[in-house]
Amino acid sequence: MSSTLLAIETSTPACSAALSVDGEVIERYALAPRQHAALMLPMIESLLLEAGLTVRQLDAIAFGRGPGSFTGVRIAASMVQGIAFAAELPVVPVSTLAALALGGMRESSMTRVMAAMDARKSEVYWGCYTQTDADVITLQGSECVCSPDSVPESGQQDWVGVGSGWGAYGEQLMQRLGQQVVRLLPDLEPRAADVARLGLHEFNQGVRLSADEAVPVYLRNNVAVVKRS
Repeated sequence: MSSTLLAIETSTPACSAALSVDGEVIERYALAPRQHAALMLPMIESLLLEAGLTVRQLDAIAFGRGPGSFTGVRIAASMVQGIAFAAELPVVPVSTLAALALGGMRESSMTRVMAAMDARKSEVYWGCYTQTDADVITLQGSECVCSPDSVPESGQQDWVGVGSGWGAYGEQLMQRLGQQVVRLLPDLEPRAADVARLGLHEFNQGVRLSADEAVPVYLRNNVAVVKRS
């Protein structure tokens, strides 16, 4: 059975919303630092108007839960909480690093991605993902925040490095990872379309949180760490 899912992503200077209807994804995207709160609702309204839907006709809402900008992640979480509570919809949280990785896989046609976002303070948000099926990816090890000199090594070859962390600390990361990385996409940002794709898979697997459980994941200072086998 197909599902209709709204997704938003505001964890970085990029701001986007997407709608997945019967497996087809439409998106609104803008690289607009500090304008996320003003842009998000018009983006959502535009998507629903194009699809001829109302919020109450959705099956769920997915959001980029972080890591990322403290303010940006909070905007996404609070907006999703408000919409989901009012419309009595379940929520699906999606890792921003995972969304970034899926975008890198599609852009590069490669199945291994080292996602790195600039975390400031000379650190990166870090996660390594491999693709196991269409829009299905698996986290290798744990997501973390650390210095570029201490990111976990994979022991495998043929990775693509994606995200702002590679733009800010590319030289240090390459010194650390040696020959494992064969391509870089440092300008890639996480997008709501990929949050929607990953969120739809999670929703179909039974992941459905209540509105008050839509909380950010910051990684820094051990606020939260995501681990998967």
